[in-house]
Amino acid sequence: MVMIMEEPVGRADRPGEGGRPDKRRAILDGALAVFARDGYTRASVDAIAREAAVSTRTIYNQFHDKATLFGEVIQDSARRVAQAQITLLQRYLTKVVDVEADLIEFGRVWATPMPEFRAHFALVRQINAEAGHVPQAALDAWQESGPRRVRAELARLLGRLGERGLLRLDDPERAAVHFAVLTAAEVTARTYHGALPLPEAEIHRLADSGVRAFLHGYAGLAAVRSAGEVCLTRQPLAADEHS
Repeated sequence: MVMIMEEPVGRADRPGEGGRPDKRRAILDGALAVFARDGYTRASVDAIAREAAVSTRTIYNQFHDKATLFGEVIQDSARRVAQAQITLLQRYLTKVVDVEADLIEFGRVWATPMPEFRAHFALVRQINAEAGHVPQAALDAWQESGPRRVRAELARLLGRLGERGLLRLDDPERAAVHFAVLTAAEVTARTYHGALPLPEAEIHRLADSGVRAFLHGYAGLAAVRSAGEVCLTRQPLAADEHS
């Protein structure tokens, strides 16, 4: 698992208001903590200023208003999470040899909640709860900065497996959606985006069944042929065991 920490730093470690170059970072981190805790509607600029250890004037000078700040926060946080997820995609899906075994290995990691991004996923829960009150521009920016980037990279890498005959794909983007939903959606729902624990064995069971369901619809000829060869090599042994 990629360990890129994004939890807001402690107030004692944050810069003051003397024009330090990391002042913007302090505001973004403080705002993430407040929006994740209070949601968009209830969060106040005063609370964000206290969390970031800056003045409200500094926030307004940097971001103009709460809606602009929220958009910047969700984009910044989504980019961090997306980069970690893309790193995982590239680590696992560029070395696939045995498509079922390797996708199961990846699926288990993919389905496992990422505790290093607790604040981000708390913010996602808040967005889901009050989406009708969140500026549409912020929602669109979040999707573009995070989920759509990740889905595009997953589609690209699945497409490469299709080119190798390991998967049978007519629409790699649709296949990417299917893979993500089948392997991780139930874990996400049952943990509420990582807020509640789920035993590792149960996460693996759900991810494994999702991968097998995905392969039922998408396994390519090369994968089927490889599996058939394995079965053929095992048949004499099976016959001997039952004789």
